[in-house]
Amino acid sequence: MARNSEATPALSGSGTDPATVDEFGVPLVGSNIKRLRKERGLALTALSKLAQVSVGMLSQIERDAANPSLKVLTKIRFALDVPLAALFGETTETTDTPTFVRRGDSRPFLDFGPDRMVKELLSPGVARNLEMMILHIPPGGNSGDQPLKFVAEKGGVVLDGTLWLTVDGRTVRCNAGDSFQFDSDLEHSFGNDTESPCRVLWIIAQPVTERHL
Repeated sequence: MARNSEATPALSGSGTDPATVDEFGVPLVGSNIKRLRKERGLALTALSKLAQVSVGMLSQIERDAANPSLKVLTKIRFALDVPLAALFGETTETTDTPTFVRRGDSRPFLDFGPDRMVKELLSPGVARNLEMMILHIPPGGNSGDQPLKFVAEKGGVVLDGTLWLTVDGRTVRCNAGDSFQFDSDLEHSFGNDTESPCRVLWIIAQPVTERHL
């Protein structure tokens, strides 16, 4: 399914390598994973073992030939031991903005590929245990083929459109203005099965001893 431009924000800033962005200028996740792996001196086989993701899948993800689900991306991020902001290709700011602030005009975006979603990061770059973002979910977009499940608590508000949300086998449709909160140790998934884009404020709170997406 083609990307809907209304659901995909343009990338703020400049200087992004055109080979690492989609047609809307939003960074693709694969190039960032490859860069982080090489910075750590890890071969594909080594990262595959650490993340418990096949070498073939990792290779496809790094070449942006395949789009990782949230579940797979979480495994890769843990194996690389990086905060969420690192997957957005973000580097430490050199401005006078304190590390606990995210300016509205400096929100990075991360593309999960056609029929999935774009994440707009709201959390400051140093955030680890509390993550805030806006999910831009195109028509037909969803969280992946497999349910998500890990130790954390999730909540959010539907800003525009309609979101279907399944938690522990129960599915509900949430419209603009509806909010939700649940234990993400329960199997869950979500998506947009309408013909209009959906935007969701998404918040993840993790135990201090755990670091999950």
